[in-house]
Amino acid sequence: MELKLFSLSANTLYFLGFLLINSSVCQEKSVRIFNNPQQIEGSELISLAGLSNDERFKDILSNILIPRVVGTKNHKKVQNYITKFMENLNWNVEQDPFTETVPILGRRNFKNIVARLNPSASRYLALACHYDSKYFENQDFLGATDSAVPCAMMLDLAEALNSRLEPFRSSDMSLMMIFFDGEEAFKQWSPRDSIYGARHLVSKWKATPNPVGNGDEMDRVDVLMLLDLLGAPNPTFYDYYGFSTTKYFRKLCDIEDSLHELRQLSQYSPNERYFMRLTSRSHIEDDHLPFINHDNPVPVLHIIASPFPEVWHKMEDDYSALDFPTIDNLNKIFRVFTMSYLSGSHNQRQQRLESVNDFSKAVGLSMEFSTFLYLLTFIGVVNFQYQLL
Repeated sequence: MELKLFSLSANTLYFLGFLLINSSVCQEKSVRIFNNPQQIEGSELISLAGLSNDERFKDILSNILIPRVVGTKNHKKVQNYITKFMENLNWNVEQDPFTETVPILGRRNFKNIVARLNPSASRYLALACHYDSKYFENQDFLGATDSAVPCAMMLDLAEALNSRLEPFRSSDMSLMMIFFDGEEAFKQWSPRDSIYGARHLVSKWKATPNPVGNGDEMDRVDVLMLLDLLGAPNPTFYDYYGFSTTKYFRKLCDIEDSLHELRQLSQYSPNERYFMRLTSRSHIEDDHLPFINHDNPVPVLHIIASPFPEVWHKMEDDYSALDFPTIDNLNKIFRVFTMSYLSGSHNQRQQRLESVNDFSKAVGLSMEFSTFLYLLTFIGVVNFQYQLL
């Protein structure tokens, strides 16, 4: 992944704001079905938190935390492990193989792995991560936070919630897990040397008619929740793609608070909380990009530590970089969120929060000033933050 910040001159920003005020951009965007997550409290919250198993998680992680550069034997080994793991839990597992020529290493065989709890569902909460590790010449990079831990988190969630997910094997709303291949650049991050798997999968899905409804395969994804750079101590997360997913990010904030109040989080201080009630317009390039660069963009929850862990793209990103109480706390939050989302009201229609009016309400500013700020944040040219209500 790559972090980029943008800036424009004051005159240019003023001109863009003027254009927005006098253009059709102020009109509301398309409609997408959104869930109203179920409130999970008390004994049920404690029960979900109690599904943690440190031995189980570390066993899963040990099968992924190896050098796994695309096209290597270890890469194939991790592919097979993920596939077999999900098949053993009776998920429907699809593989998306393809071949590309990459810098330095030449032709490489890639394979995305897509696991669906109910392959006939019309709508999915999609949890995602990448399972490849970055190539370094003459060095074995483990990529513990990047992204062995996110992979292990997803597999652990599937096993921990196995019996509780049973109703969603036949429901219209279900759960999907995407394990992207080839997120890492082989030479230098660029549009062509990065996110190979995500680009290929989205291209394939856009060309595949929706088998259970209108549109294409992309339209079955309600929300993409992308996990990346997780496992180091004291992570902080921001709402990078507000408006359409702000309510879900707030839900993560609320779950963190509730678990803390019930004393279900280990070695945790509310002064060092994980999910910040702030929206940041920092532009982080990652596997979600093809999903938002779509004619009907998929709402994204980008769960990536910011700032990046100190061990990012360093040989020190190994087992020693991990903080297991933090990992367990995040696992608890993700389990509760998943059940909350899947158990919510599945047919609630809402206008996507992409109009100036919606933005004005979200930030509590006047329509005139909100119009100007909305353009700046919507096109991602500035790093703007506002406090979530």
